[in-house]
Amino acid sequence: MDDSEFEHLLRGADLRVTRPRLAVLRALRQHPHADTGSVLTAVRLEEPGVSHQAVYDVLGVLSESGLVRRIQPAGSPARYELRVGDNHHHVVCRSCGVVADVDCAVGVRPCLHAADTHGFVVDEAEVTYWGTCPACTAA
Repeated sequence: MDDSEFEHLLRGADLRVTRPRLAVLRALRQHPHADTGSVLTAVRLEEPGVSHQAVYDVLGVLSESGLVRRIQPAGSPARYELRVGDNHHHVVCRSCGVVADVDCAVGVRPCLHAADTHGFVVDEAEVTYWGTCPACTAA
């Protein structure tokens, strides 16, 4: 996505187009699954005066509007990504914490059908796979 697409997404979500919002979206394009600190570091390369609170607020607004997905694997800080709306899953390295996307299973998807919903109307399932990434396995 380029800046014009980001501007279109922001306007489509009834959000003002601001330099910090565009900088956060660009940071997430370059660094999928980034935590707040990593996003802040990337944003400050473009906007040196932006505060940690501003980036935190932008991430919150973008998450609430559905433009950004917030994930939080167990034992990990919240991470953010631009890939939204497709119910994909993630694989996390137990050693270094790297996160990668895993497309949803095709065909029979037992993970999407709870044995007992307790009356809930289920509209999404989130699966996290855990293991060791190739770099950590080789080390």
